[in-house]
Amino acid sequence: MKKTFLKSLGPGLLFAGAAIGVSHLVQSTKAGAEFGFGLLWALLLVHLFKYPFFQFGPRYAAATGETLLEGYQKLGRGVLVAYYLLNFATMFTIQAAVTIVTAGLASQLFGITGDLVIWSSILLLISITLLVVGRYKLLDNLMKYIVLILTVSTIIAVTVAIFSTKNAVDMTQILPSGTVEITFLIAFIGWMPAPLDVAVWHSIWSIEKNKSQNTTPKQAILDFNIGYLGTLFLGVCFVLLGALVMYQSGETFSEKGGEFASQLINLYTKNLGEFFYLFIAIAAFTTMFSTTLTSLDASPRTMEKTTQLLFSKKTKLNYWFWIVCLALGTFFILKYGMDNMGFLVKIATILSFLTAPFYAILNYTLITGKHTPKEHQPNIYIKVLSVVGILFLVGFSIWFLSSI
Repeated sequence: MKKTFLKSLGPGLLFAGAAIGVSHLVQSTKAGAEFGFGLLWALLLVHLFKYPFFQFGPRYAAATGETLLEGYQKLGRGVLVAYYLLNFATMFTIQAAVTIVTAGLASQLFGITGDLVIWSSILLLISITLLVVGRYKLLDNLMKYIVLILTVSTIIAVTVAIFSTKNAVDMTQILPSGTVEITFLIAFIGWMPAPLDVAVWHSIWSIEKNKSQNTTPKQAILDFNIGYLGTLFLGVCFVLLGALVMYQSGETFSEKGGEFASQLINLYTKNLGEFFYLFIAIAAFTTMFSTTLTSLDASPRTMEKTTQLLFSKKTKLNYWFWIVCLALGTFFILKYGMDNMGFLVKIATILSFLTAPFYAILNYTLITGKHTPKEHQPNIYIKVLSVVGILFLVGFSIWFLSSI
């Protein structure tokens, strides 16, 4: 029974692996370091209000046997074209952002070379090799171990931080003010726990899972809930780490991925002790490698599927074309735009937030409309939460645009 349950897990853990990356290691840690516990309200609210729209990905896939992309096509060709353009516009920057942070951590953990472009190339080649050799099945199995290592090492680090801190805990919640603080809040929310278009990735992974193991909508939602609760738990952990170890330390984080990675690990070990260097480094590296790997798999899958749906025929722009295209595009961004990575990450996270209402409305329209069987549509509580969530995302977008 236990073995069967573990085997049934898959897309939910891939979701967790994709989500727990820059949003957690970088943004959540910075939130704790700069605001203490003051932004926990934002972390909890964004998880609550984004929940339905992420859940609709595996729900729709299990109910219809289709990905959200096919659902978007049914809502109108223009919707699919808009998705295609948005995904193409952001996927290179997102992949570059997660890869450079991973490279910085690899350099700290393994040494060999301090050249982050070389490390990025190595990591991209390793990721592509894993995907070529094992495709979805290997990714599915590998992520179970990565998430386990990440969770255990993070819990150890948080536990040590709690017992080591001598500072009084201040739970006062903060509403940022001023352009800089508001911009950080929007970037924090934008990728927490992940950009909403990751729901599309989840629906694709769900269809892949169904090729080897049929999954009911109930099982798909349970799998998703486990992964989603994991992202929430670890998000809180990284805010706690930032607050307990870095808050009011006087440390200013670099905008460069490699320097940030070095500062992050060194500051943790300085406060927690050199003995915990390995735990911190492993937690940080597995966090980012899982995101690098899953995003390198997911974006090409979505581009291949969208291309096929738009042009209604077999195309040479397949999974392997897009994975090479993404890897090369990422390499050139890192080669020639390394000094602007902080700016690129900020643009990508803000764009993710501003497009969130678009995906939220699409997913809600699709899951409550004629294209989803009535028996698999969400209950009234999820529908109400969805409407409130859409208002939350739209309201925050308007507030941000009026504040800059």
